[in-house]
Parts: sequence; structure tokens; C-alpha cells
Amino acid sequence: MDFSATTDSTAPKHPLIHGLNGLMIEKVPSYGNKFLYSLGFLSMICFLVLLVSGVVMTLFGPNWWLTTRSGGYTRSVHLWATQAFVLFVILHLLIVFFTSGFKKPRRLTWVIGVVMLFVVLAETEFGYILRGDFSSQWRTLQGADFYNGSGLGSWINPLNYAQVYGIHIALIPLALLALLGLHYLLVRVLGIAEPYRKDVVAPTVRANHRLLFVRGGVLLVVLLLLSVVLPSPYLSPVTIQTVAKQDPNLMAATLVNEFNGSSDTAGYMDNIDPYSFDTRAVFIDGPYSQLLAAQPGGTDAIAAFNALSADDQTAALKDLSDYYGSTNPDPNAVPKGPATDIVTALTNMAAAGLYEPALLATNLGTKAASTGIYADRFLADTGALEEQASQLGITTEQYGMIREETGHAPGAWWLAPIGLLNHTVLANDDNGDRDGAIIFGSLLVTMLAFPFIPYVNRLPDVLKVHTLVWRKERKAAKTSAKERAKAGV
Repeated sequence: MDFSATTDSTAPKHPLIHGLNGLMIEKVPSYGNKFLYSLGFLSMICFLVLLVSGVVMTLFGPNWWLTTRSGGYTRSVHLWATQAFVLFVILHLLIVFFTSGFKKPRRLTWVIGVVMLFVVLAETEFGYILRGDFSSQWRTLQGADFYNGSGLGSWINPLNYAQVYGIHIALIPLALLALLGLHYLLVRVLGIAEPYRKDVVAPTVRANHRLLFVRGGVLLVVLLLLSVVLPSPYLSPVTIQTVAKQDPNLMAATLVNEFNGSSDTAGYMDNIDPYSFDTRAVFIDGPYSQLLAAQPGGTDAIAAFNALSADDQTAALKDLSDYYGSTNPDPNAVPKGPATDIVTALTNMAAAGLYEPALLATNLGTKAASTGIYADRFLADTGALEEQASQLGITTEQYGMIREETGHAPGAWWLAPIGLLNHTVLANDDNGDRDGAIIFGSLLVTMLAFPFIPYVNRLPDVLKVHTLVWRKERKAAKTSAKERAKAGV
């Protein structure tokens, strides 16, 4: 980012500004004092706001930021700082692109900026996953599919809250600090890119640091006001208990699918730990054994079911699947047998709020139990999450998560290209997550290599957007040329 900033040499300097002069650029091209060349500095202001609000939220925890007025306001500040941060980073990169600020010797500056953009976008999604509302649940599952499809699922698992927490509050912020430091060091040494065109005249002037800090102050006030006017929305997450209470037949039908291995989780295409687990062992045997242990002397329906022949077991589960798959199953016509007893007991267990804790206590040697992945996958199998997301307009078919779940505040609008891909190139692609990851990976590589590709790196000259950015400088060049012509020079 270009933290080109600015100082008025005639006005008395504030001590803070005076102390920063040694760190900031003193002389810039005449256009260096324009607002468009403050975007890097404004991005840094947003990053600092994110660091402060993020540290406060980390210290007080999810309960505070989800249930208290002060916590909700801090969460809103964090949201709007994120919105502004992404906006300024993208705009800054566009200005550098259209003015060919990536030309030698500033190629490395461009490369670092591109890496930061993609890291920032990943950081925003990890933040949404940690928020603790329904949006978090939905984005978690979508992110898991994306990372698994891209082949990164073995290293990055959005369903692992503890892992995402560490990535979001420590790993990426530290990486961004390092990238920002290196990026600014290069800008500080090389200065703002001078005009590379003869039709642009930009004399060197003193940087107006005071104006830069005024812009940063206005930005800060705007973020604080937006957090009051348009607070971060909150919709309670869906729980297994809620599903079991509101639609016990759906709960039972899902249990049957986990029992007979026909659920989405059981047939998950990506064989990545912790997704490759036995759904019957996790969702049926584990919770039922805990229920039986809490009721000494009860009938062991699992043992009775296991005593049946393989054909009888298959037939019993098929009867249950057909029964709960009907539109309005008759309670008096439910099939009899141990399979039914197991499913009924677990449905009642879920309605009482005991099933999800039982999943958390289940340990079959995978990473899934302690991180809550079992519960997330079961909820996904019920279809309740997708139904809720459809009602809110945030499914992939509805352009994903580009708006907030209540519609009162902008969501991750920067994901609009993914929505566009899902409606065009990937519309009928069974491997959409994988191919989407390939497309965005290719975009990253192309952007990184762009300054080094002959002829292609002249694209900004063809687009001529620089004429809008350097309008006054081009006018000055024409005036100067006319004056020289009159003088016979």
C-alpha cells in the first residue's frame, strides 16, 4: 500500500506529525497529495482499528460481543473497519494498476500488495466464521467445501473453531504486519511512482501530512458513526435441539440416514480427516451408548439391532427411511423394532438438549469431536441450515454471502465474483469448489506475474484510465507544450 502522506510546510506542525516526519515521505509528485494517493494510509488506519477492536473482543470473548451493548458496538466497529479496509486495499491496487505503478523498480512492491489483498480476503472470511451467529455456521460449511475442493482441507479446516481462531487473531495479523512493513519500506525508499508518460507533468512538492491525518480522522469518525446507524446484525445459530423440537420427523429422518450411511456426510467425496468418519459410529452408537449409561437397566436396542441378520438390519432401516421420507408420516404406522427404538430415543435426547453434548464427548481418534465438527456436519445433513440460508438469501445460488443475513448491512460484497462464477462457468460443474479454487489460484498467479509479462503489462496504457487520475497533470503538460511552442523552444 502507498502510505504516501503529506505535510504543509507553512503551518505549525503538531508534535505527533512532527515526530512522524522521519517515517513519512517528505516530497511527492504533485498528484501525491490527492485523495486517491491516500488510500494506502487509510487502509493502515482501518487495519489499526481492526487490531484494537479485535484485541478488545478477544479479551472479553464471544459472550460479551454477542450479548452486551458495548460488545455489540465493538463488533460493529470491527465489521465496518473490515468493509473499509477491503475497499481501500482494492481501490489502492486499482490505482497502482491503472497508473502502471508496478513498473520496474517497483515490481516487488506490487507483488507484496497482491499477496496482501488475497491474505486480507481470507482473513475477512475467517472473521465471519468466528462471529458466532448463523452467518458463521453457513460460511463455515461453505468454506470447508472450498478448502477441501482446493486440496487445502488437510491444512485449513473452517469447521475447526480453535484453528480458525488462531489463524484469524494471530497468524494472519502478524503476517500482514510483516507485509505492510516491507511494503511501506519499499515505498519509503523508492518514493511514489513518478509519471512514466511524457504527456504528464508532475512537479515535486512537499507532502501535506496534515491533510492526510485529517482524512484519517474523518474516516475514523465515519466508521464509529456507521457502527451506530448500521450495527452488525445477529441471528441466533441453528442448533440440533432446535431442529429436534421444531421438526422431530426431520431429526429422525437424518438419524436414519446417518444410521444406514446415506447422508451427505457419509458420502462426502473428499476423503480428508476429520471428514472421513463412520457416521453410524459417531451419530448413532456413540450418543446411544452415553444415553444407555445414564439409564442403568434400560433395554439395549443397539445390541438387539446387531443381533439381527444383515438382511433384517437393511430391511429395518429401509422401512424407517421410507416412513420418514413420506410427506406426513402417520405416528400410528411407524415400523416396530430396535432400529425404531434407537432413532426415537436419540430424537428425544436431541429435543432435551443432550444429543449435541454427547457428540462433543464422542472420541473416535479423529479431530472432529473436540472441535464440534460432528455437530456441524449433522446440522448440514438435516438441511435446516440450507433452508435458513435460502430464506435469508445467502446461498450460493443467491450470490453467496455478499450481503448480511438480515439485509440491514453490506456483507462480503467482495465475494461477488465467486457468485458470478457459480452462475456462469461453474453453473453445471459437479466439481465447482475445486475448479473455483483453480480459477482463483490462477488469478493470483497472473496478478503476481503481471509486471513481468512483456506486452501484457502494457494493458493500463490501452485502457487509459490514468487520464482520469492525472487529469490536471496532463493539462499542465499541454499548457507547457503550448508555451514552449510559442516561445519557439
